[in-house]
This record gives sequence, C-alpha cells and structure tokens, in this order.
Amino acid sequence: MISTLILAAAAASAAPNDYALGQNWLCRPGRRDVCSTPDLDVSEIATSGAVTVRKSTPASGPKADCFYVYPTLSYDEGGNSDMIANDEERRVVETQFARFREQCRTFAPIYRSVTLTALRSIMAGKPMQADRELNYADVRDAWNQYLKADNQGRPFVLVGHSQGSGLLKRLIAEEIDGKPVQKQMLSAMLAGTNVLVPTGKPVGGDFKATPLCRKNDQTGCFLAWVTFREAAPPPANTRFGRTDKPGMEVACTNPAGLGDWKAHLGAVLPARSIGGDLAAAPAAWTKDGKSIPTASVSLPALYHGKCVNSGGTSYLSVTLTADPKELEVRAIFKEIGHEIAPRPGLDERIP
Repeated sequence: MISTLILAAAAASAAPNDYALGQNWLCRPGRRDVCSTPDLDVSEIATSGAVTVRKSTPASGPKADCFYVYPTLSYDEGGNSDMIANDEERRVVETQFARFREQCRTFAPIYRSVTLTALRSIMAGKPMQADRELNYADVRDAWNQYLKADNQGRPFVLVGHSQGSGLLKRLIAEEIDGKPVQKQMLSAMLAGTNVLVPTGKPVGGDFKATPLCRKNDQTGCFLAWVTFREAAPPPANTRFGRTDKPGMEVACTNPAGLGDWKAHLGAVLPARSIGGDLAAAPAAWTKDGKSIPTASVSLPALYHGKCVNSGGTSYLSVTLTADPKELEVRAIFKEIGHEIAPRPGLDERIP
C-alpha cells in the first residue's frame, strides 16, 4: 500500500504543467510580478566617487518578446524543484532578467529544475536522482504555450544562464533551428553553457542552421560564452570552454562587442552586497561612505571582456581595466574589501 502511494505521488509530480495558468510563470506581461514591480534604477559611480542615478524605464508598447530560463539555484530538497517560486528564483529573475523589460515583453516560466541539492550531492560523491527530461519538458511546454497564446508572429529573444542555457540550447536544436519560427528569433543569449561550432566557423555544430552572432544588425543567431577570470584561466580538467569532439570548438561571443576586441562590460551589481547577502550591512561604495539611493550600482568601464581561444579552450576572459583613471576605483574596492572581478571558474560550479 505504501509503495503504491509513493508511485502515485511520483507519477503526479511528473505530470505536465499547464502553462495556460498564470501561476506557472514568474513573469508575464500585463501584470504585477517580479519583472514588472522592482525598482531597477542604477547608481553609476565615477572614479571621482560622484554618484549619478540612471533611471530604468519599462518599454512602452515593445515590439519584441524576451523568454528567459533561469539557472541552477533551487534549494528544494529533491533532485528536481517543485513549482513554487521561492526567494532564490525571484531574486535571480530580478537580477538577471527583469531589466529586459526596458526593451521587450518579459516571459519567464517556473520549471522543475535540477536543484542545487542534487548538484551538491553529486559533488559529495552521493548522487541524488534528478530527472533531466522533466526540466526540459517543462521549458518546452512553456515555450509551446507562449507560441500558441502570446507570440502572434512577434520577434523574440531567448535568454538563459547555466542550466537554463542548456535547456534553451536543446529547445533551439529541436524546436527552432531551421524551422520557420527561426525567422522571428532576433537572438538567443546562452551564457554559461558549451555550444559547439566547427573550428573557425559560425554554424554547423550543435545548431545546423543557426549561426553565431557576428554583426550588430544580424538576427536569427545566437550568442554564447562561458566566463573565467583573466588571472585564472580554465584549468586542465574543466568541462566548460573545452570539447573533445574533433573539428569542433566551444563558441564564444563577447556580449559587449561582436568581435575579437576587448570591450567594456557594463556590470550592474547589488548595492547592498556584491555577494548577494541580504543580511549583510550595506556596502560602502565610496571613500566618503556616500549613501547609494538605489538597489543597484554600476562601475562604468571597470570590467572588460574578450573572447580567448587558447590551450584547447574557448572562453570569455574578464579583467579589470588598465586605464589609470580607474585605478582610484580599484583602490577603493581593495580598501573596503570587495571582490570586484569574477571568481575563478565562475561558470565551473553549476552545470
């Protein structure tokens, strides 16, 4: 009897979600949610310490849609998360995706993601069962519901990170690549996952008809990158930025500059704590401890990124500017103890 109940519960948990229901979405247009309500104004801090507030204004009548799939972040106890959005889901959407409302209508489904709990159990040598078809089925079903009820021929952008990017990669390969709907795709931003292309060529690996974005006015293409700090390039045993498939390499697109040059990365950071610790005391962002009036800060021109292909790896190398005018900002951050560059292997921890 008990085993029957367990099997019934498992079957029920794996039943398809109804994405016609608003409760299964973190973000949808025309309602108050985690994409529409946060105050996303940014305090820009100059090298002099001067603070200028940059207003964030939602687009009025946007002509395009953005569809986002979030990364591995759930603390739920099982191998797959439930369909209740907790603080971790809401915070990552606000941090990574809500700002897209300045350009497009925002869509972000809740899905039964592989959890951090499962990832940590694998790292501890005690693998936990996680259904890697269930998370994809949810994203695919949400996508199909969006196409059926909301798209109406509108152009769209796909946005993902880590696990979310991996799921979107499969979605593109199975549902979009080479199909009529690809003509509506402005771009796909696939951060933190390996996407393969033939060495030195923009198309022909994981996608047969969808090329890497190389020009600012190019559409129907994808951007992809995995990030490492310049001072800590990919280690020999990395799974990111490296492939063992002959004739293939991991695609790298600098999201700030569609070329090979080193480009400014317009980083926006949480004002309260760079590490995201809401319990921490508010950070001092200037030498004089000047109050920061917004929840986010920006350090213009401090970060730089460049795609690097070296030692069999291809990745986005992130560094700090060498511009002498920025040295004072670097000194400020060293003085107050902030880490102002990505940790080594930032994408290395979450598949």
